[in-house]
Amino acid sequence: MKNSKDYSMFGVGMQGKSPNVTAQKKINLYYEIQPVGDETRVAIYGTPGLELFVDFGDTPVRGMYAPQWNNLLYVVHRGTLWEVNNSGTKTSRGTLSTTSGHVSISDNGTQIIIVDGTYGYIWNTSTLAFSVITFGFTILPTTVTFESGRFIVNNNFTGQFFISSSYDGLTWNALDYATAESNPDSLIAVWSDHGEVVLFGDISTEFWVNTGAQDFPYSRLSGATAEWGLASAWSVAKFDNSLMLLAKNRMGEVIVGQINGYQIKRVSNNGLEYLINSYNSVSDATAFSYMLGGHPMYEISFPSAGYSWLYDGSTGIWSQLQSNNMTRHRVEKHAGFINKNIVSDYSSGKLYYLSGDVYSENGEILPFEIQGRHIASKQNLVSVSQFELVMETGVGVITGQGSDPQVILKISRDNGHTFGSELGKSIGAIGGYANRVVWRRLGSGRDIVLNLKITDPVKRVITGAILTAKEGIS
Repeated sequence: MKNSKDYSMFGVGMQGKSPNVTAQKKINLYYEIQPVGDETRVAIYGTPGLELFVDFGDTPVRGMYAPQWNNLLYVVHRGTLWEVNNSGTKTSRGTLSTTSGHVSISDNGTQIIIVDGTYGYIWNTSTLAFSVITFGFTILPTTVTFESGRFIVNNNFTGQFFISSSYDGLTWNALDYATAESNPDSLIAVWSDHGEVVLFGDISTEFWVNTGAQDFPYSRLSGATAEWGLASAWSVAKFDNSLMLLAKNRMGEVIVGQINGYQIKRVSNNGLEYLINSYNSVSDATAFSYMLGGHPMYEISFPSAGYSWLYDGSTGIWSQLQSNNMTRHRVEKHAGFINKNIVSDYSSGKLYYLSGDVYSENGEILPFEIQGRHIASKQNLVSVSQFELVMETGVGVITGQGSDPQVILKISRDNGHTFGSELGKSIGAIGGYANRVVWRRLGSGRDIVLNLKITDPVKRVITGAILTAKEGIS
């Protein structure tokens, strides 16, 4: 081992079955690959914070949707459909018969449709009329999508899906339905992607297209059935020109997958899959996607288990998301609204801007934490005389918490199982750009793991780490 070496200490792995294999941990951060010639090839940034947009009260919103054509946000909270403008002004537009549970929302350019698992509703943005859909037949619609001029809903607990009349979400015919028949599984959700209808079942996924046939216009694409089903109806999200989902197969394995052609491509890794499949329940998982400075992001939360994970499509790296004093992220739903990312709180009626320029969550601490690779020798002790964290410094705020921001170092000498006391160093008061973050005389061990954490509401950018260490005789 060289006396001084710029270690690739912050890898792409994640702790799963055993910290002895990898002790790496990434919480509320993402990686960005830089062009050749820059000071660093890899930069580590903190994930966005939350800034309050509008508050609906003490229970979470059930769904929200932002059409691309009228610059308004539609939110279902309890039993009310609200219309919200860009200043946060709320206008009640209708009353639902149910007051809890997720809702699915879509539009056809004039009508906003909402289904809640029992009923369907239409808000007509031209006539300003809110109506309960009279289907005229027994149906339990849990999800809705729009494709080729028609609304499409699934009938829960069956393999059926129904279609509306062309551009009329109030008119439905009991004979205008078909059944996903490649497997005898229930239809969990319907989505539209690339001009095709995607039918997600328990253990299979089918793709249907509009053929223009007079009796029933949609037909299944032969040979295009994926042998993966949907583990949670609310885990599907548009992502990077495709769809992402929590998928499951006949063998009971659950993965995070992305539709590639007509197959489900695995994007989760062994460590994440070990964790997901250890959760008692995954059927309540919720997910959404958004763009962050060129990074397509997919965020999935597991409410029963209490964990949230973030996938960066530009690097393929997974990281964990946590809010203050929680094991999961506090956000649940998302809508892209006038070039802003709006997200909901899973435990209250608050909606937030998801902002890369905010370093707290509506005033609450937004922790940033990274745990590195093993620094180990098979035969000798490793003695660490100095560790320098290379990062953007001088980012302190003018007054209050963060005026002298700190990064906290903890060290494990037992393969990442336990960690010692906290060792804080200043990131630098505002304008202190030449500040260095250095720890000295850190002791020795056969297998050392470093953990770093920032809780102050300041910018977090890491560009490298320099460890000065040597091997000694055991």
